[in-house]
Amino acid sequence: RGRVARTTTTTTTTGLCRGRRATRPIVVSDDGTMNRRHRGATERRRREHTRGVCRAGLETVGSVVASQSPGLGPALLVNSSVFLFGMPVLLKGLTGIATANAWFLGTAVFAAFGLRGYLLVCLYFILGSAVTKIKLEQKEREGTAEANSGRRNVGSVWGSGSAGVLCAVLALAYPQYDSILRLGFVASFCSKLSDTTASEVGKAYGKTTYNSLPPFNLVPRGTEGAVSLEGTLAGVAASFLFAGVAALLGELNTATSSSSPLLAAAVCAFAAFVATTFESALGSLMQGRKGWEWLTNDIVNAIQIAIAAIVAILLGLQL
Repeated sequence: RGRVARTTTTTTTTGLCRGRRATRPIVVSDDGTMNRRHRGATERRRREHTRGVCRAGLETVGSVVASQSPGLGPALLVNSSVFLFGMPVLLKGLTGIATANAWFLGTAVFAAFGLRGYLLVCLYFILGSAVTKIKLEQKEREGTAEANSGRRNVGSVWGSGSAGVLCAVLALAYPQYDSILRLGFVASFCSKLSDTTASEVGKAYGKTTYNSLPPFNLVPRGTEGAVSLEGTLAGVAASFLFAGVAALLGELNTATSSSSPLLAAAVCAFAAFVATTFESALGSLMQGRKGWEWLTNDIVNAIQIAIAAIVAILLGLQL
């Protein structure tokens, strides 16, 4: 509608009747509309361009996934996307301000240790949140449950991740020490998961609870520094599980000079046991005592995971 067509005439000679002229009308649009052949070529170019963009995007994603240290730019993009879409789940285990701090932790870890390190932090969050819910109603009745029904605050985030973030920042600043810092990173989260699991399982299933220091007196469940057989075994199992997953993901492939991921995983589990044992003793000896009010549970946890990272790094340098 509203478009005027122009008709032109061409002359052709037929094979059956030579000398007789036949005319064939050709309609050409006055508004310059492309003919069918031109449209087809344009569509092919568009499809090729789209495929090229998709290939380039997939190659970029693949390089980020495969990179052991993607850097800050990809880390900001990936971590922000995860937090944006996973916010409802995150807020079930963290307070609002704690979630903001966890975003910083996740960005630093992804930038330094890539997708594999990031997945390990996610695994810690999932398992740590899960064990906190074990027999929650019973623990609430006994007064041993975590505050806010297990939702972690800012102190808990840094008490759990400060050593890991420090390893990540140091790895970005000194990439020549990347491998050994990965060992410390894994050991720190091994230790914290072991501690959380031992504490929560002990409060839920511990039949006999002892003070962690001589003379090992019997104490009520939930006492600071107390240990139980059930909780201790669960904590050791959790540390081996976490270290084993790290080894399977390839995060510990070059953590020791022997390049044995299983040996590196054993180092992480051992460092976690040393650190959690120290944490229990420290909690029993000083936490909650007069003059030591500043020594909160979060500070004790931060000390514990730092010890785990240091022990693992020192052992890794010798192996």
